[in-house]
Amino acid sequence: MALKLTGVGLSPFVRKVRVILAEKGLEYEHDGMLPFGVSDEYKQKHPMGKVPLLEDGERIIPDSSAIANYLEALAPQPSLYPTDAYDRARAIWLEEFADTGLVNGTATVFQERVLGPLFFKREADQAKITEALDQTLPPFFDYLEKQIGDADWMVGDTFSIADVALGTQFANFAIADAEVDAKGWPKLAAYVARVHARPSFKKLMEEDRGAKAAAAG
Repeated sequence: MALKLTGVGLSPFVRKVRVILAEKGLEYEHDGMLPFGVSDEYKQKHPMGKVPLLEDGERIIPDSSAIANYLEALAPQPSLYPTDAYDRARAIWLEEFADTGLVNGTATVFQERVLGPLFFKREADQAKITEALDQTLPPFFDYLEKQIGDADWMVGDTFSIADVALGTQFANFAIADAEVDAKGWPKLAAYVARVHARPSFKKLMEEDRGAKAAAAG
């Protein structure tokens, strides 16, 4: 097996795959390519020109969710997808919620506080940050506060793809010096801290903060 993952580490979707690889103990080569001005050769592999992209020899798999499914089949243990039908559906839904819902708020804060100033040399748009923090994210946080309840993990009693996907969005939020207000969402705040304490997340977040510091000069 010769796995190669393409995509910059600060991407939440690349991190999502890297967490899965770490949880499953899989070795891989990492090409931290930025998804800007990608080559025609790359677009032959990923026609949308996005990251991540996984290559397993001649096998090419774009998209973090497709990659997650592939890795689960490739290395079933430890499993990140519940066996119970309803729990599995909930885990996949929460993965989608993270990837296409929560990201709308966390990515805005990350882009304005990290990507814009450090990589594109433009000032943060405070109005966009305020809108994300005060309007976009609170309903999502309310929903997740109810979903986690008194459990350790979002689905069942085991760390799953739902926790991977949510945790990686909150990782970018944290790298942008933002956090879930423990007064307003105590269960969610404790949950995020629990996810980020896992070795798979902790190591990558330390790497991400190092990349942020290096970009800041």
